[in-house]
Amino acid sequence: MTTQAIRLFRKMDGLFAVYKPHGVHWKHVRDSIESSLLKALNSCPPPAPQLAVHFQLLSGGENSSSKDLVLSPSMVPTLADHPLVTGPQFHKVHVGVGHRLDAFSSGVLGDQKCLTLKFSSDLLWNALCAQFSHISTSVLGIGKGNGVLEHLCKSHVTRDYTLEGEFGKASDNFTDTGRVIEKTTYDHVTLDKLERVLAMIQGANQKALITYSQVDLRTQEAYELAVRGLLYPHGKSPPILTGLRCIHFSPPHFTLEVQCVNETQKYLCKLIHEVGLELRTSAVCSGVRRTRDGPFKVENALTRQHWTADSIIQAIAHFSKTTRKIRKSGMYRQTAGQLNSSAQVQEQTISQSEQINPEHVELSSSCGQRDTCGTE
Repeated sequence: MTTQAIRLFRKMDGLFAVYKPHGVHWKHVRDSIESSLLKALNSCPPPAPQLAVHFQLLSGGENSSSKDLVLSPSMVPTLADHPLVTGPQFHKVHVGVGHRLDAFSSGVLGDQKCLTLKFSSDLLWNALCAQFSHISTSVLGIGKGNGVLEHLCKSHVTRDYTLEGEFGKASDNFTDTGRVIEKTTYDHVTLDKLERVLAMIQGANQKALITYSQVDLRTQEAYELAVRGLLYPHGKSPPILTGLRCIHFSPPHFTLEVQCVNETQKYLCKLIHEVGLELRTSAVCSGVRRTRDGPFKVENALTRQHWTADSIIQAIAHFSKTTRKIRKSGMYRQTAGQLNSSAQVQEQTISQSEQINPEHVELSSSCGQRDTCGTE
């Protein structure tokens, strides 16, 4: 017989996204969600206690001086399953974290359970984004979703970022919180010059994407993949930008929208620094905000007040189809990799046998010659 807590726990199996604030470590986000889920599970009413047969000795006669004893059976609850004896039902809920964000970054942080938040108006959402300009989304996973989360990390999905930069100074860690090591002028920087630099950087990254995609450019397949935007790097590759444009320019401040794969927060901050160098000035990164992690968008991320069991279960149900697609694609890639490895092993075995067979032929022929000479 399943209890209410077990039924609730079985629903916690999938992917979901949360909104990580600026200045908060991803471990603190994970620990807060785990504590909230444990509190919800252990607050469920315990199952009805099991009953055991208890025999009591009673005097047999009406007269108190009677020495006859009678066994009287009765049903009493056992104390072995009492909450004060067994303690809480659940002691640990493992929540996996996908593409992690450092404390400087913010935005989508993914788990393996997800909830969709609906806002009454675009004005409310824009006000929230303006208030939390250093927040990002992260994807998390629970239960079997941890395996799906591993497939998501290996699938080379693109992620969207909003980078905020400031011209006129350089720091030791490429951010506005670092130690300032240089100050420069930026009056000569215009939007046209900035867009030309961004186009040059994006062109170089497109060449790198084609190189690491390991696709023959002379084939029709490569053309169709490039037109549909489905080229992605195979195996390990450096960070690659698939999209780069300026969405706000008000010197010394500017904002870039970036789509990339295999990136790190340090690389994104260094990108702002390199843009400043190409413009014959300097620049620092003042904010990194992840707005999309694969199929998980910032509109689907849970804010701090929604890190509850009910909201997470709704989010998991909302992304159940997405989770199944990721699981199937991950199993397909794993099977394809095993087939490729087995094919390579067979090719190596055949090549080795071809190298050995001529030696056997020579030995057999020489032995035949010796036998012939002996018979003569």
